[in-house]
Amino acid sequence: MQIPEMDKRIAAIKAALLKVGDMRPGSLNQQRTVCGRPGCRCQDPQKPQKHGPYYQLSYVHQGKSTTQFIQKPLVPLVARQLKHFKIFKALTTEWVELSLAITKQKLALARQKLKAAHKNKPE
Repeated sequence: MQIPEMDKRIAAIKAALLKVGDMRPGSLNQQRTVCGRPGCRCQDPQKPQKHGPYYQLSYVHQGKSTTQFIQKPLVPLVARQLKHFKIFKALTTEWVELSLAITKQKLALARQKLKAAHKNKPE
């Protein structure tokens, strides 16, 4: 891909980033639990019925691991925020890759010009 094409793609990525909504890193897991009460339905030896589902959000931010429970009515909101974060990460990763490719090409061009300047330099 040529530099102008990559510059256009970076501009499109920047525009897409402006549209990314609220976001948060992490993963959302559904859990079911067993309590310690004797005779509870979750303790049934034939057909145990665990309690739940409970939803747990886990993420790491600035090296600190965090876990929190999410109420069932809020699961769609949190899921949307997680999706937005994945979009953000994909776009920024692509932007960095394109930037690296551009700078690599520009560095190669600069080397060629420098080499040509040294060749044409009178001795």
